[in-house]
Amino acid sequence: MAADFPGAKASGQTRSIAQRLFVSAIGWSVALLLVAGVILSDIYRRTTEQAFDQRLGVYLRAIVADVATPGDDQRLEPGQLGEPQFELTLSGWYWEVTRLDVEKPAFRASRSLFAARLPRLASLGVQASLGGLRVGYATGPEGRRIRIVEREIDIGDSGIYLVQVAATTEEVEAQIWRFYISLGVTFGVLAVALAGAAAMQVRFGLRPLRALQDEVSAIRRGERDRIEGRFSEDLAPLAGELNLLIASNREILERARTQVGNLAHGLKTPLSVLLNDARTERSALADKVEEQARIMSDQVTWYLDRARAAARSNVIGAVTEVEPVIGALTRTFQKIYADRELVFTAQVEPGLKFRGERQDFEEMIGNLLDNAGKWAAGCIDVRAARQADLDAGRPTFEVVIDDDGPGLAPEARAQALARGRRLDETKPGSGLGLSIVTDLVALHGGEVKLEESPLGGLRVRLRLLMV
Repeated sequence: MAADFPGAKASGQTRSIAQRLFVSAIGWSVALLLVAGVILSDIYRRTTEQAFDQRLGVYLRAIVADVATPGDDQRLEPGQLGEPQFELTLSGWYWEVTRLDVEKPAFRASRSLFAARLPRLASLGVQASLGGLRVGYATGPEGRRIRIVEREIDIGDSGIYLVQVAATTEEVEAQIWRFYISLGVTFGVLAVALAGAAAMQVRFGLRPLRALQDEVSAIRRGERDRIEGRFSEDLAPLAGELNLLIASNREILERARTQVGNLAHGLKTPLSVLLNDARTERSALADKVEEQARIMSDQVTWYLDRARAAARSNVIGAVTEVEPVIGALTRTFQKIYADRELVFTAQVEPGLKFRGERQDFEEMIGNLLDNAGKWAAGCIDVRAARQADLDAGRPTFEVVIDDDGPGLAPEARAQALARGRRLDETKPGSGLGLSIVTDLVALHGGEVKLEESPLGGLRVRLRLLMV
């Protein structure tokens, strides 16, 4: 898995299961919190407004009762309503009583209203409820936003009156905003807690997948030959199928190797007979048969080696230690070219492992060392080291072989890698060595390059996948 939760690199790649689970969990949690926040905010605003309206309604009923009292001396005394702000000039709390059934409407109001008048909700288009009560917002004295409750009452011969009570909403709005801030902080903390819980849930829930990944990685590194351990009921069938796939792969490769071996035996025996018979005859036809049979034998060998390499390159879990192979080959070629006093040196970074079978790695390095030995004047230097991770998920290492021979011109380097191409017929060989290396490298997903060596001869760069 690429990551346990967001923070891992995912640019240019499909999001991991862990990331998708985490992002989806956080996305739904945030969406639900937002919806819940909007609903709770609306409920709180409505509840606060209703409580405020009820408070204004109490003052309205007290004033209506005063207006409806028979006699000419109905007049509210200061402080009678129990709200001192009605007596403070432009305090934001007001009441007003207007008689509507006379030619020139008469009115009386709280001292707080001073010389101002309250707007009528009926004129603003506010509809009355069943009891004739109107409630709404308007702009009051000094341009302040106020909440108004008003009601028309008909007391018969005493007249028709409009009773209004109003108060500024600043206190209510401040109370609502304090609730919004508290709600936002609470939901923010809750969102962080949910993110942590989601991360832990994803990590815990995907732990069996990480265990399965470790088992598969161990097989790829060659540490195991099958998946072991107990898995949950939803992953156990997958582990079993992977084990069957690995076993089937090995079985198919073994059959392929057997068939390739049988084919090699079936072809090489008739070719050997033709070569032996041709050598006993001294004629132009015999020479031509010997020449063509030898070419056929080389071609059969090359294609059979390629088939064997192709079969081996797909073996799951094949791993080869680099240092022992290079060390053994340099010692071997030191002995082979002892008569020319060639010096083979090797420097290998510890811990390098080639992702493939030992026979393939030996054949690649062996062919390159043999070619370097044929042309070198006095020394061959071999170095192997880990490379920077050029491709995500595909670690590689590089083997560099330098010799102090005559080297190759740039235009001749591409020809040297062609199958059967020999640039100098005076040197022994079939011309297949470098082309075999090229094919093996391609089968294993690597790369081979020919360059000019600092020693004066040819440098071969071999890049291969590592474990």
